[in-house]
Amino acid sequence: MNAIEFILAGMLAAATPFLLAALGELVAERAGVLNLGVEGLMAFGAVLAFIIVYQGGGHLLGFVAAGLGSAVLSLLFAFVTLGFRANQVAAGLAIGILGQGLSALFGKTYESLTVRGLPKLALPGLSELPIVGGLFVQDIVVWISLAATLALWAIFAYTKLGLIVRAVGENPKAAHAIGYSVISVRVLAIAFGGAMAGFAGAYASVVYTPLWADGMIAGRGWIAIALVVFGTWLTGRIFLGACLFGAVSLMGLAAQATGLDVPSQLLSSLPYLVTIIVLGIISADRRLLKLNGVASLGEPFER
Repeated sequence: MNAIEFILAGMLAAATPFLLAALGELVAERAGVLNLGVEGLMAFGAVLAFIIVYQGGGHLLGFVAAGLGSAVLSLLFAFVTLGFRANQVAAGLAIGILGQGLSALFGKTYESLTVRGLPKLALPGLSELPIVGGLFVQDIVVWISLAATLALWAIFAYTKLGLIVRAVGENPKAAHAIGYSVISVRVLAIAFGGAMAGFAGAYASVVYTPLWADGMIAGRGWIAIALVVFGTWLTGRIFLGACLFGAVSLMGLAAQATGLDVPSQLLSSLPYLVTIIVLGIISADRRLLKLNGVASLGEPFER
């Protein structure tokens, strides 16, 4: 397997933690809430899933526990920001720190332990194609995340539910005036975002890299937040961005495998360098951000 085949084969799996967390953050931001605690929510979900799977509970139960645990933690953020109208940036950072602290506490006795991952599922015919065949040999969570991306795109594009969420984010006072509960919609959006972050963390700890190590999320939550801006709040662009970052994260391994004499620290920093460069390019286009941005993002709602 050459470097290109290696990157294509692992790109979707590497992109899945970014994609799941970014989709959850997209829903929250579309509802007008900026949650910067994604990193901590992912870490908390990761440790819960690992403990459940290591204790013999199975991957399904691990993912459920991760989603529920991170959703509950995100509701604390909702209580502070929506109930007391606290600053969303400060509250999100606090929740992120709390989640990372809890993950370090709960995972202390599981440090460096491993669990069994999930088997790969190949699409007949497509998986046998030259060069790109590896794209069609993935675990079930990758396929589910792709289906979730399509479902979320359809919800925002064609359903009343998607229209309500977008209305609450764009003009909460108008949405409230025609009878929609802005607070309820935002609470549900925050909980959904927390659950998706938990799923992303669970995938990272029990499927993609099935071991526990403190700090294993390693900035994926921050990249997921950046992906929402990179994708200009559009589902399809967020998916493409996740694939880009997934591929970039594998380039370091591919370069080392080919014997390229580049410091490993530089290779491991590639995803973050790409994040900075891409955000700089996107932020320079004010028209694009204004066209697709969320008007009331980060602003507290008062009846």
